[in-house]
Amino acid sequence: MVILLMGVSGAGKTTVGQLLASQLEWDFADADDYHPPANVEKMRTGIPLTDADRAPWLEALHALITAWIAMQKNAVLACSALKRAYRDSLQIAPEVQVVYLKGTPELLHQRLHSRHGHFMTQQMLESQLATLEEPDDAAAVNVDRSPAEIVTEIRAMQRLLVRNRSGDSCEAKRSR
Repeated sequence: MVILLMGVSGAGKTTVGQLLASQLEWDFADADDYHPPANVEKMRTGIPLTDADRAPWLEALHALITAWIAMQKNAVLACSALKRAYRDSLQIAPEVQVVYLKGTPELLHQRLHSRHGHFMTQQMLESQLATLEEPDDAAAVNVDRSPAEIVTEIRAMQRLLVRNRSGDSCEAKRSR
């Protein structure tokens, strides 16, 4: 299974994703690490990415997910996946489950303001919020709680997803 944690900057994708992957003993990847340097520089200077800018990034993430599934590895991917088309390109099999980390603009701005050393700016957050196509086919988790509480909720959802999909126990799925 691959859990795709999606949402705008400041939602806690990386923090929650690392904690979730650690607790489940799954692989973790941050989609930001797959952006070409030119994309990172654009974002750092406040220039929103275009769909053309995102194309090679989405191709790299698609390949990563494909490899995880082929190797039957469980993984958590933290990825903005703001548009339905982006999620569709990453949700390549039933093993890919999307979890939307949802927060109010006020909370997201507050988190972003307190974060240091990240390329995302307040202006870019506004652009992400404008671009966001909220999913209607994903589990949504409110991020107004601690990362541990958010992970607990996701883990409860994940157990249900695994049981509903296969009838197998989640313990067997976790050991892959």
